[in-house]
Amino acid sequence: MPSVDAPPGRSGTAAESPSATRAPGSRPDARLVAAVATGTILNPVNSSMIAVALVPIAASFGVDTAASTWLISAFFLAAAIAMPLMGRFADLFGPRRTFLTGLVVVGISAAAGTVAPSFGVLILCRVAMAFGTSTAYPSGLAMFRARDPHGDAPAGALAILGIVSSVMAAAGPVLGGILVATVGWQGIFFVNVPVVVVGFLIAFRWLPADPPPSVAVSFRSPAGIADFIDAIDAIGIVLFASMFIGLLAFIVALPTGVEPVLLVLAVASAALLVVRELRARAPFVDLRMLAHQPTLVWLYAQFAGVNLVFYGVFFGLPIWLEDVRGFSAAQSGPLLLPLAGIGILAAPVAARIVSKRGPAPAIIIGSVALLIGCIPLAAFGDTTPIIVILVVGAILGIPSAFNNLGLQAALYEATPASLMGTASGQFQTFRYTGAIGASAILGIVFAGGATSEGLDQLATIFIVVSAALVVASVAGARLARRHALKPISLLEAEEAEFVGPVPPAESV
Repeated sequence: MPSVDAPPGRSGTAAESPSATRAPGSRPDARLVAAVATGTILNPVNSSMIAVALVPIAASFGVDTAASTWLISAFFLAAAIAMPLMGRFADLFGPRRTFLTGLVVVGISAAAGTVAPSFGVLILCRVAMAFGTSTAYPSGLAMFRARDPHGDAPAGALAILGIVSSVMAAAGPVLGGILVATVGWQGIFFVNVPVVVVGFLIAFRWLPADPPPSVAVSFRSPAGIADFIDAIDAIGIVLFASMFIGLLAFIVALPTGVEPVLLVLAVASAALLVVRELRARAPFVDLRMLAHQPTLVWLYAQFAGVNLVFYGVFFGLPIWLEDVRGFSAAQSGPLLLPLAGIGILAAPVAARIVSKRGPAPAIIIGSVALLIGCIPLAAFGDTTPIIVILVVGAILGIPSAFNNLGLQAALYEATPASLMGTASGQFQTFRYTGAIGASAILGIVFAGGATSEGLDQLATIFIVVSAALVVASVAGARLARRHALKPISLLEAEEAEFVGPVPPAESV
């Protein structure tokens, strides 16, 4: 089989067939970005808004505050599993269809939450909301990618989504506090309803029509149901969820002790998942695609590491400020503003770098800034000046923009267009993996109460992880460049784009 050189273009991934002439594409227009952004705000705002409502919810249902935190844990865990699943649905049934269905699920579950008769039902409503809010991001990226299947990442559009999500995550507690104070905890659920109605109307009007679905669903016969289960790889989904739940439950339990049963569950599920996915007609976790695209595995791991450090600082620093330095919650909140604010301001700069130089420089800059910001944390003590805390927070805000945007852009360029929804959903799963890992580390280090010595230990962990991310970002840039310039055969190029194909249209 003759070999040809892949074009040395900036995005040059194996997903691009070197023998094919690039068809002209188009960048996401303002209406498409606005419609997607309207949906993507629901996940971050519901992730953060609940924090100020835990105490009144616990009082309303007669549970303790520790039990009320299940409203947070259940949402994160459900979203971690739902993101790749909803991305899978976007690839199979169409991103617009999946996006709109997710909005409907959010609206119904949010309305039901306002009248939940028990705490258990309220948790179920939060789980349903997690699934509904998880459709927007993978569906949005799939729609972006479909407009220009072989194009470079739309850095401006990704930056807008990142800024909007960051702003809503930061504004969530403020909005939640206003709603709880005025209408009660029910307000943080009901506020979703008008947002969903507006978002649905905008999305229905502005989102591009889906191509014919890869799977035509029919539940009128047992054979149709069986074919549908096979088409979505339900067995693979169950094994993935079992692996993920077992691993995260093991991590969460570490502060109180090692639970070997959970680790065994995770390992056994992972082994069965590998066997299943290598045999599946349309695997949920496409191992062959990942083998063709090693850059994706690298990006997933880096994203988990970035979020482990970010959430470790974001959650750990306020605990130290309040328990050790004696600041109130109202005082420690503003001290974190540079962490969020600088990230928002840095996003347009990161977008410009990605547009001109590609994702690699942004990822390297973000990783270096993360390391520089973590080093002073090891010197924080009972008398550290406030100005130093603010400056360090500002430095740590830079990587939140550069790493997030750079890694998302690299994912966009490394993923075959037909699998954009699935890959972007799996990508977000690693955000939650990092966040939950950070929570476990905080629980272990601060098990006996927050201290300056404990913060120093956290800083040491974060420095090690950040240093590893610097090395990984440089190595990842070289891996992507080598992967892009590697001569490949025409057959390999075709397999890189279509390996693990979604099933052809059929009656299911």
